Parts: sequence; structure tokens; C-alpha cells
Amino acid sequence: TEEEKEKKKKKKKGGGGGGGGGEEAEEEEPDESMLDWWSKYFASIETMKEQLRQQEAAAAEAEEKEEMEIGEGSKAQAKNKDKDKSKAPKDDKKKKQQPVPELPEKKNKQKIDELKVFNKELEAEFDNFEDWLHTFNLLRGKIGDNDDNATEEERIVGRFKGSICVYKVPLPDDVAKEAGYDPAFGMFQGIPSNDPINVLVRVYVVRATDLHPADINGKADPYIAIKLGKTDIKDKENYISKQLNPVFGKSFDIEATFPMESMLTVAVYDWDLVGTDDLIGETKIDLENRFYSKHRATCGVAQTYSIHGYNTWRDPMKPSQILSKLCKEGKVDGPHFGPGGRVKVANRVFTGPTEIEDENGQKKPTDEHLALAVLRHWEDVPRAGCRLVPEHVETRPLLNPDKPGIEQ
Repeated sequence: TEEEKEKKKKKKKGGGGGGGGGEEAEEEEPDESMLDWWSKYFASIETMKEQLRQQEAAAAEAEEKEEMEIGEGSKAQAKNKDKDKSKAPKDDKKKKQQPVPELPEKKNKQKIDELKVFNKELEAEFDNFEDWLHTFNLLRGKIGDNDDNATEEERIVGRFKGSICVYKVPLPDDVAKEAGYDPAFGMFQGIPSNDPINVLVRVYVVRATDLHPADINGKADPYIAIKLGKTDIKDKENYISKQLNPVFGKSFDIEATFPMESMLTVAVYDWDLVGTDDLIGETKIDLENRFYSKHRATCGVAQTYSIHGYNTWRDPMKPSQILSKLCKEGKVDGPHFGPGGRVKVANRVFTGPTEIEDENGQKKPTDEHLALAVLRHWEDVPRAGCRLVPEHVETRPLLNPDKPGIEQ
């Protein structure tokens, strides 16, 4: 990305000024302070592109093999092969070229920490967060013929969330003997009470790509609108002029109460000087499912634990607190922190660093890195384990009710 190249140039200039043996030390210091969340984001985007590229190259290679096996000598196929072949080495070159310039830098500076960029909605990656809460739409009955053409959306009067489990009696051993389980309640244990719960929702909108043009000039003037329960935010004065790939970089805080206000709508509108603003597209997110999911989709688990700098830990709970809570809820033995950077959970042992540096470079002992190592491999913990949502950015299609099924 351009920004990072600029930063690297600046760094080189700065380092040169220092001259002599002090160059490395000088380069290291401003480096960390120049980084911010965006550096992390752009580095992660590069990683995602690289993975996609490798997948494509692998697919092209597999296709080539298939064609060779079929072995039909038609010219068209020969041409295709040549095209594929010319693509493949290019990809290889890219792969080879990219790590090379990084090597000298790695010696004197840490690699930028990354987050996970999902090229789709988070739900698609985690089974819709329906690990125990399933959502069913409640529809109004049809009265007379004029309701026949009413869409299902228009007939929704509410949503039912729940789970239905059917057991064979007598209960199978694995349910009856489950540690700490009361067979009378079966699968429905450790389920939160149904009392209203107050939450603070923080929405980060990074950017939009390839928006559908809304104006005659083939561009749009997009701005963000966010709706949750009675809260309706229209960020109209901060519209971005004549842009189909706007970088918003905004965050919004909303207080809400589950279960009454759980459907969050993030929309992008086109600003118009005259008349009403048109909806370009919107996406809806069920926050309640995320909140109650065992995958812990509230605040993603970061790769590293840091108490300062661009990578500061952003969850209100520290890794050790999250781990203790998960162990308690899942009735898992642990965590037992031992000497030599080891932690035992259930029958697994995890290792990690035991010191943390503060802003002044002072080292203090800490268990947080160890706890984080367990959280990042929580799916390996028997019975209670499952994959936890990592620190991430998700990509969601914007849809418009007037153009059903077409991404905007």
C-alpha cells in the first residue's frame, strides 16, 4: 500500500540522518510509534490477497493437470495452457519477490501484528452463530387473496429464538454421565437467564468497495447510517464526495438492551443536495446471537497481548479473566499456571512467554501471554473447546430491497 511505502521511505531517510553504528537503534524507535491500526489493517489485507493468489495458482495448476490427463490436442486448449503457464510463473515470482525485501528489516524490527480479514460475513465462518440459538421468523397469516403477493419480509411480525432437543429415553450414557450435568435439563444447561441485559455496542466502519453508482456522473456521495432499536444515527455531514470506494474509518457507540434491540442495521446512503437521499444498500447483523454464541463474538481475540502502542488489548476483560470464565462455564479443570512458561488446561499443556514490557521498556512477570495462547487454541481443549472469533474485520454485502439479491 502506498501509505506504508511512504512510511518506509521516511524511515530510511530518518535512519540515514543518524548515521554510523546508531542507525539500527534509531530506526527501531520511531518505527513502533509510526504504526497505528491502519498499518495493521493494510498488512492484513496484503496477507489475505496473498492467500487468495496462492489458492488461485493452486486451482490453475490442478486445472492444467486435468487438461494434460485428458490430453486432447486441440489448439484452443494448448493456448489456454500457455496462458495458465504464463500466469503461474508470474505468481511464483510475486511469492518469491515479496519476502525478500522484508528479510533485512525483520532483524531490526518486529513484524507488524495482523488481524484476520474475512472476505465474507463473520456468520458464514461460524455457522451463523446458531450453536444453540436458532432464529425462526413468525409470520402473519394470510387474509384473503390480496395477501398472496405479500413478500415473506412484509409478513414478519416477530422472531422466535430457541432450540428444540429430542432425547431417546432412557438417556444415552454420554448425556447421563456428562460431568456436572443434571440429566433432567439435558443440553439446556449454563444457558443465560432471560432477563433484559444492557450492552454497549461499538460499530467500526472501515470502508466500502465498489458501491453502485447513484448519480448521473457515475459516482456516489456515500455516508453511513446506523440503526439499532430506537437509536438512529445518520452521519450525513461527513459524506464523502464523488467516491465509489470510500474509506470511512468511523466508530459509533450505541447503548442497547437485549432482547428488545438486537438487530443492527448498517446502511450506506447517497447524499443529495436536492430531494431525499437514496439508499445504496444495507446489511443487518443479529447482535444477540453473537453475544450468546460460545464462539465469543463480542470482541475478537487478538494475536498478541500488548499494553501499549498500536496493538493495545481492546477487550474489557484480560486474557486470563476470559480463560478462567470459559473454564468455569465449560466445567474444565484449570487454568493452572506453572513455572517455566507453562499452563495446564484440562489435560493439555500450553507454553508461552511470561514477561511483558511497558512503555518504558520495564519487564514485568505476567500470565496473560500464556492465557492468550490457550484462547487462540481453545478448539483443542476437549469437550468444552471451540474456535473463538479472532480479532478481525468482516466484509458484508450491501443489499437494497428494491434490487433483491444483487450486491450494491
